[in-house]
Amino acid sequence: MNRFSRTAALLALCSLLWLITARPAEAADARRRPNVLFIAIDDQNDWVGCLKGHPLVKTPHIDALAARGTLMTNAHCQAPLCNPSRTSLMLGLRPSTTGIHGLEPWFRNVPEFRDRVALPQYFAANGYQTLSTGKLYHSARRDPPQGKLAPEFQVWGPAGGFGTRPPMRLTPPTPQGNPLVDWGVWPLDNDDSSKGDTQITDWAIERLRGPASDQPFFLGVGYFLPHVPCYATQKWFDLYPDDDSVLPLIQPNDRDDTPRSSWYLHWQLPEVRLKWLQQHNQWRNIVRSYLACTSFVDSQVGRLLQTLDGTGQRDNTIIVLWGDHGWHLGEKEITGKNTLWDRGTRVPLIWAGPGITPGQTCGRPAELLDIFSTLIDLCGLPARDDLEGISLAPQLKDASASRERPAITSHNQGNFGIRTEKWRYIRYADGAEELYDMQTDPHEWINLASTRRGVCADLAKWIPKRDAGPAPGSAHRILTHYDKTPIWEGKPIQPMDEIPD
Repeated sequence: MNRFSRTAALLALCSLLWLITARPAEAADARRRPNVLFIAIDDQNDWVGCLKGHPLVKTPHIDALAARGTLMTNAHCQAPLCNPSRTSLMLGLRPSTTGIHGLEPWFRNVPEFRDRVALPQYFAANGYQTLSTGKLYHSARRDPPQGKLAPEFQVWGPAGGFGTRPPMRLTPPTPQGNPLVDWGVWPLDNDDSSKGDTQITDWAIERLRGPASDQPFFLGVGYFLPHVPCYATQKWFDLYPDDDSVLPLIQPNDRDDTPRSSWYLHWQLPEVRLKWLQQHNQWRNIVRSYLACTSFVDSQVGRLLQTLDGTGQRDNTIIVLWGDHGWHLGEKEITGKNTLWDRGTRVPLIWAGPGITPGQTCGRPAELLDIFSTLIDLCGLPARDDLEGISLAPQLKDASASRERPAITSHNQGNFGIRTEKWRYIRYADGAEELYDMQTDPHEWINLASTRRGVCADLAKWIPKRDAGPAPGSAHRILTHYDKTPIWEGKPIQPMDEIPD
């Protein structure tokens, strides 16, 4: 049994013993701990007003949350894909440690992590009532094997999702034919009540307004939009002009100075290329759809926060709002995730509540991996020595507090992005590199890797020593290498193969 397995087993046993033997004084301590409102947004990049990722985006409620707390302006995911990103956050381990790189497996099916105590379970073991609605894990509704651990959450609300769908797709058929890759105005009656994100907010509001409990709560609310299909009602589209002013800035032929291996991370995916959007006159449509969905989700966050304020629990509730990874909308000639550039890794990360200085913005590198350690710190729970994240509590108290470690993102074995306050460094599995000065070139248009070798070497030292290959059962968006040949989902990519449209 390795160190992670031994620690996980010990924590599981300690958690069970705590639940059985907790003394009245310990229960009283739990009641004095702050609540946690844990808000996740799927596929939400930095197109949020307070992050200034798009000049026209309207997110007044998320912006207001940032103003009353601390906004991490340089926060990044551990992987630009749902399952590895969320697994990493919930377990406190990097994808390069777990080997969970694709949309499968569910981590409980990996023997090494079958019994590991995840974030909500740790809070339950320390006296919290844990509740979940919407998408928090990628495999949202699955629990550990029977009899091994407590459920991932004690109380499950609606699963959410994108809600109703039009009788036929709203956009032309896409090259991969995935029915979820669609966007546009829906439903047509301007009624948002059928949307899954409305329904999970309704459920969370009912829980917040419910009878007071002698336990603090950990309430997780996971929004599906702006994940595709990007359907929003007309009123949200009306917030944005129907002209090219909504389009992001791009540089023609932006991939000319990026290595061929940068394409391997998204070799063939359902998400369409910029070329397809331009050919089918859909670029403006998808951008407006994404912005409209973002504003819709912001309205749901506003409903949630307004309810919390009305219950009188605002001053005793830690709020953390996060996105699981970024999303491209034409930048670098693609749409979707699965990249190691800022548009693929930079996410909202906002903290508010007791122990957090209001009105701060912090540009220190931060990782979603840090959320587990930070919540333990802010809520006064027993420390864990098996987490790979670092508490952000010093920065939440004083945004200028130093932080040595950069943000580190990986996508499949051997591909890493390192983000400091000044630099974005990328190294691919074949050794190819990119380097961008994010202060003078925030769009990552000029690859400096060939001219700044010393900077590349210094940043490469941060690449994790443990670089696990795909865990058993891995599938969907898996890239491996065999004898220096890249293998995309089981099919070799030959040197002369054309990059797919």
